Amino acid sequence: MSALVSVQNASKQYSKQGEGLHDISFELQAGQVLGLLGHNGAGKSTLINALLGAHEYSGTIRINGFEPLTQRDKIMQSLSYISDVNVLPGWMTVAQLLNYTEGVHTGFDRHKADELLRHTNIKLRTRIKALSKGMKVQLHLAVVIATNTQILILDEPTLGLDLVYRETFYRHLLEWFHDGERVLIIASHEVSEIEHLLADVLILKQGRSVLQSSMEAISEDYFILDANDEHRMQIETMNPLSFQKGLASTKWLLSSHHAKQAEALGAIYEVKLADLFLALQKEAV
Repeated sequence: MSALVSVQNASKQYSKQGEGLHDISFELQAGQVLGLLGHNGAGKSTLINALLGAHEYSGTIRINGFEPLTQRDKIMQSLSYISDVNVLPGWMTVAQLLNYTEGVHTGFDRHKADELLRHTNIKLRTRIKALSKGMKVQLHLAVVIATNTQILILDEPTLGLDLVYRETFYRHLLEWFHDGERVLIIASHEVSEIEHLLADVLILKQGRSVLQSSMEAISEDYFILDANDEHRMQIETMNPLSFQKGLASTKWLLSSHHAKQAEALGAIYEVKLADLFLALQKEAV
């Protein structure tokens, strides 16, 4: 099966800011959810813009077999993008947006869009600029789902949304994902919020990959040791990635190579992606 998204040695050099992306490679098959993680300036937006064909890059990128820069019209037939910044035309009403999309996108299912919006508080006569941020995100997702897009890129989509809107957004997102052969890329620094959705993760720092792994492999490769401070010197010889001091003990993030050695020193816990993310962001590249 050919990859829906293929990135080989992608790099981006800015004339003033320097290197924005360095030698990134990955492939995504149908059914994969990739978490693209990193703090502001890590290179997430640079990579996304390369995938969208929004700026030049070196290396090779293929979206459903098409090259983003020269075949952008082709990739947009199967790829959609939702960011934290509203890009929907505020002067339009909701009905006008649906009418417009129906007219320009041959794959748009107006009935499906209407059905999705029927379960929200969004009214067809309301101008988009009058909608709350949560409603705008819901509307955008409804349009994307109704176009039966195959590849969806989300860039901090729930930033600033309350818990109710976030729960609704992710519920509809998962319904869409499991309803076909899809690929989902979620860029975020809210690691705990999306961890349960991910199959794979790519963590960027200063434009470089500091971790590229499946979620299953992360559980196998790292663990948390909660040990009394009397064992500190012994644990430090295991080259911990990070530690968190408690009242009477310390939690250490360690490589699985040291699992047997650590068993006698304290309690062993499964590592969370957020723990690993914070540890790698602190490390020097």
